[in-house]
Amino acid sequence: MRKLTNSLVALLLLLVAVSCGDNHPQPKPRGYFRIDMPEKQYLTLDTMRYYSFEYPVYATITPDFYSVEEKDWANVEFPAFKGTIHISYKNVDGNLSQYVEDAYQMIIKHITKATGIRDSIIVNKDRNVFGLMYFLEGEGVASPLQFYLTDSTEHFLRGSLYFNLYPNNDSMQPVINYITEDVKHLITTLEWK
Repeated sequence: MRKLTNSLVALLLLLVAVSCGDNHPQPKPRGYFRIDMPEKQYLTLDTMRYYSFEYPVYATITPDFYSVEEKDWANVEFPAFKGTIHISYKNVDGNLSQYVEDAYQMIIKHITKATGIRDSIIVNKDRNVFGLMYFLEGEGVASPLQFYLTDSTEHFLRGSLYFNLYPNNDSMQPVINYITEDVKHLITTLEWK
């Protein structure tokens, strides 16, 4: 009996030792699709009454269907990234401070989801373009980039980037950075008419 017990213990120890190998399957961490970025090339949007700018060839310009009465509003759509820059335009008639306050209030609406908000001053004296660009950081922020531009006397243009998917800005950061370069190009090429 003692021999049988010793044999069973030895067999059990052997099974435990053999079963501790490195060949057990492990669950893979969650991954995301690789996103290939197209080459940067630009076209000129010159069909608006009060402004023109350059936009990327991989984007399309569409009217704002939600504000049909606003003929100078447009969307710069990025179908490959499911993103849109919503552009709105207003004539300034002594109400610039109200437009700037409205733009600021649109930023404040995202503060509950944002972990940080950075801003960048825009000054282009040659083209008479001044404004602010806001970078909203945080995983659940619906609009990671917003900006407004003005000449301080006649024109006010506001833009905001939204994606048509659940906001997960950590995984979307390469796309956000890529489109941010396009927004900076839009701003540097903006001309008032």
